[in-house]
Amino acid sequence: MRIFAALLTFALSSSLYAETTANAVPSLDIERYLGRWYEIASFPMYFQRMCVADTTAEYSKQSEDKITVVNRCRKQDGSFAEANGNASVVPHSGNAKLKVSFFWPFSADYWVFGLGDEYQWALVGNPNHKYLWLLSRSQTINNQDLNDALDIAKEQGFDISKLNYTLQRDD
Repeated sequence: MRIFAALLTFALSSSLYAETTANAVPSLDIERYLGRWYEIASFPMYFQRMCVADTTAEYSKQSEDKITVVNRCRKQDGSFAEANGNASVVPHSGNAKLKVSFFWPFSADYWVFGLGDEYQWALVGNPNHKYLWLLSRSQTINNQDLNDALDIAKEQGFDISKLNYTLQRDD
């Protein structure tokens, strides 16, 4: 019963939030967004507690407004942990706001707050400022792109001092 209550609390807290300064990008080209992303930095997450390196997110299209999500990371023992979920585009959001679910019926907001001009990096999280990920198409990010993403995060009201930088090793 406690687990159910905790999950319900998580689901409610991720969709109900106080007034925020966070705004998603006006539009997202889903086709360009699909594929593999490497986690460059993130806020410490309970469900990522076993991850020590090589965190990735892979997005593939299920239908016009549904996306398959596969998150993967290396654990201390060298093996990989994987979580599979689904994302649905929020109507009238320019595809920049999604609802992601890793266990039905619970879902969380997943908003794209910033994008590189060539979709080489993305800043994603939720509008209540609890979650934030900086993703890159490569295992590293150049200083200009990092600074651009961090500036957007600060403008959106995120406390970037809470970011943990992710170790990415060569494939």
